[in-house]
Amino acid sequence: MAPLDPKDLQTSKPVMPASTDPPEWLRVARRTIRLESNAVAALESRLDAGFERAVRDILACTQRGGKLVFTGIGKSADVARKTVATLNSTGTPAAFLHAADALHGDLGLVGKGDVVLAVSKSGATAELVGLLPMLGSRNLPLMAMVGRVDSPVGRAASVVLDVSVEQEACPHDLAPTSSSAAQLAMGDALAMALMEARGFSSEDFARHHPGGSLGRKLMLRLCDLLDPALKPSVSPEADLRSVVDAVSTGRLGAAAVLDGTSGTGMLLGIITDGDVRRALDRDPASWSSLSARDVMQSEPRCLRAETRAIEALELLESHRISQVVVTDEDGVFIGFVHLHQLMDAGIR
Repeated sequence: MAPLDPKDLQTSKPVMPASTDPPEWLRVARRTIRLESNAVAALESRLDAGFERAVRDILACTQRGGKLVFTGIGKSADVARKTVATLNSTGTPAAFLHAADALHGDLGLVGKGDVVLAVSKSGATAELVGLLPMLGSRNLPLMAMVGRVDSPVGRAASVVLDVSVEQEACPHDLAPTSSSAAQLAMGDALAMALMEARGFSSEDFARHHPGGSLGRKLMLRLCDLLDPALKPSVSPEADLRSVVDAVSTGRLGAAAVLDGTSGTGMLLGIITDGDVRRALDRDPASWSSLSARDVMQSEPRCLRAETRAIEALELLESHRISQVVVTDEDGVFIGFVHLHQLMDAGIR
């Protein structure tokens, strides 16, 4: 009998089932979202009379020509910078002053009639506390967005916005996370309240963002896209050959039919390349007798020159047409704007 191979005596290791529990880092990430969401949600009940006073005082300050100056240190300074950018883009003049720089000459940024708003988690940062006597000596009003209402900065402020949190989302309760989220949300709430209080419209917003697609979408008008060289037109008595030549001009695929007797360029209708094709479907014997009046659309879609380009684009897309006729308030033909011009304008 052959001896046993030692390998035959080895037992296979049991296969352990894969763990279905999420990894620790995923649990930490979910916990972060949950804690920060709770911190932000808790702010809603704190928008009280103090918040209302802050809005009214800041509004009055800016209406007198002043500005809102944010100051802070560390992560609070980063939140302050972002809030300043949001305020400026929504109509409230604002500036950022780093608290350390303020102690070394930059306090000159704050002028008479300005309001200072200090952002701090502890409300006891050395640089901010050191800034308090300097603000007091210049009679500069101070507001505070702090995580501790009963802190040196909180006690010195005329208005306090409470951004306290139960705990940071950091597993060690150290890194500013929930507190930064709360500060950011309170800053946005303040900016949006001021925006509404001053009646800041979408057109105002566009004027503050003229270079972006949003600004073009809100501000660009058809008159900005009209090309004076592209105004193909014919008289109502023009023959079919003249119509074809006009429709082909500038690759617009259309020509206007104008009342030549009035001398005002009053629009009678338009002819598109589709209208020409339909005319050629008729009996060839009738082609020589067809005039522009016979093939034109007498009720074309017209828009005024002041119409926003985005509205024209939506009209063309919804009706699946390639061009829109632009007229003045008296119905005088000004020109065409083609779908390609609207797309190239970058309003989408």
